[in-house]
Amino acid sequence: MNLITKLLPPSMVVLDLEVGSKKRLFEQIGLMFENEKRIAMATVFESLFAREKLGSTGLGYAVAIPHGRIKGLRETCCAFIRTSAGVPFDSPDNTPVRLVFSMLVPEQATEQHLQILSELAQMFSDPAFRDALMAAPDAAAAHQLLVLWSPYAAVHAPSVRSASI
Repeated sequence: MNLITKLLPPSMVVLDLEVGSKKRLFEQIGLMFENEKRIAMATVFESLFAREKLGSTGLGYAVAIPHGRIKGLRETCCAFIRTSAGVPFDSPDNTPVRLVFSMLVPEQATEQHLQILSELAQMFSDPAFRDALMAAPDAAAAHQLLVLWSPYAAVHAPSVRSASI
């Protein structure tokens, strides 16, 4: 089990979202959190962009982890999006982003927030894991890959087939 297992419900995983810009992506993320977690879309959007102004949350290798602090939020909540095409994100390698893990944390969150970001960076640094997410046939398979990932597992991420069993 990993830190995001309890934070990422299947309903917050969307594959092949059609967006062409970071702004449109953040709007869609805002809609997801508004619909599923009752957090105002505008609040999510503003929080993600405020963090992005400090520096891109694009990691490289087509991955970004946009995250923000939300006043009044009681617990961390997450969403995963695979876009249908690459989104410009000012990543260090200038690769457009397709794998997006978004996280909202309480305003005063520190230690858990940093632990989750560290785990996500480790998770997405594995090329086999990224490839498996890109090949996931549906949201359920992608969700399984994300919640079953373990820093203690074998070097390679589980295949989409084995994750759906």
